[in-house]
Amino acid sequence: MRTEHILIIRFSALGDVAMTVPVIDSLARQYPDVRITMLSRPFARPFFEYMPQNVGFMEADLKNEYYGVKGLNALYRRLTAKNFTAIADFHSVLRSDYLRMRFNIDRYKVSHIDKHRSERKLLVSQSGKRLSPLPTSFDNYVDVLARLGYPVKIDFRSIFPPEGGDMSRLPASFNIAKASGEEWIGIAPFAAHEGKIYPLGLMEKAVRQIINRHPGCRLFLFGGGEKETAALNEWSAKFDRCVNASALLGGIGSELILMSHLDVMISMDSANMHMASIVGTPVVSVWGATHPYAGFMGWGQGMDNVVQADMPCRPCSIFGNKPCLRGDFMCMKSIPPEEIVARVDLVLCGKRAG
Repeated sequence: MRTEHILIIRFSALGDVAMTVPVIDSLARQYPDVRITMLSRPFARPFFEYMPQNVGFMEADLKNEYYGVKGLNALYRRLTAKNFTAIADFHSVLRSDYLRMRFNIDRYKVSHIDKHRSERKLLVSQSGKRLSPLPTSFDNYVDVLARLGYPVKIDFRSIFPPEGGDMSRLPASFNIAKASGEEWIGIAPFAAHEGKIYPLGLMEKAVRQIINRHPGCRLFLFGGGEKETAALNEWSAKFDRCVNASALLGGIGSELILMSHLDVMISMDSANMHMASIVGTPVVSVWGATHPYAGFMGWGQGMDNVVQADMPCRPCSIFGNKPCLRGDFMCMKSIPPEEIVARVDLVLCGKRAG
């Protein structure tokens, strides 16, 4: 009898790949005799480093080695040599659609994600808007597996054990140890699109208030890119006990370890929200053009820690990539820094009480 072997495909984006982790981890633990291979871009490997032994990771460089139709055909030949018995397309974009077509032609058992496009249109419509929760990405991934004959109940807390990731694995440049009773707060103020970014001037006010209210805390800043790094370095120089963590850590794997030791993370609707979520850290998330109802809330996060403005035009975009209808991004600018700080206070108070 052939060993059951599931191929799961999700190429991007970073946050969406992170959202597969609770599902795949639960699948692996509930079906220990089934082999599972995650196919994604190279950046995603750290997400799956701590998975059960029946999970493997296969990277696909779609910009070079597997570029274009010729590259996808080469990738398909490589995949068929793995003797998969079921194909789960968690992405359903042009590249995965092509691979799925090839698998279908060769009579593999194949299932793909339902993105609920009609419901999404109603959620962001400016006339006849239907402001109600859509199925989450986790629900959608589970549905794909159920159609393949692998019903899953997500039972997941963190990729790490309860004590968090191994801090000794962090680079030598990061030589900060957590003192007893010290509160570690992460701040990830950036996102891929302007409609998902809280104004930096307002976020700086929030940072100042947090430091004033929690003078013994440490703040760790997360973000990449030239402009982002410059802004984070400026804050690090301006505020004591504030560190540009991403600059010191140099990679997703190390960032996940540090995030697992945070008491709370402040994040936009971004990959950092999902990274903190899969290591079991509570997130105070700030939402502008997008909305948690679109189904992209971090795993295990509650609406109590969501910060957002109640505006009739929200949400105007599922992914935050559309121009602001008003032209002023008031959905973000109208959020007072005090509201973010108050949510952080509540999380920290809850952790102390717990």
